[in-house]
Amino acid sequence: MTFSVTSKGVYAIATTPFLPDGSIDRVSLDRLTDFYQESGCTGITILGIMGEAPKLEPEESRAIIQQVVGRSKI
Repeated sequence: MTFSVTSKGVYAIATTPFLPDGSIDRVSLDRLTDFYQESGCTGITILGIMGEAPKLEPEESRAIIQQVVGRSKI
């Protein structure tokens, strides 16, 4: 998808949930994905918007992308 002046809708800016030990909270990631979709969001912006991207290993980033895209109903 590309964005232009004709783009419309609501794109949520999602944080990446972590557990106290620093690992990704995958259950919360699913809940957030579901919440944004059920709220009527057009899309979800993930990975690094809140500064967490540099702290993730490439494998972790790919796993988050796969999980969110796999969970998405669109």
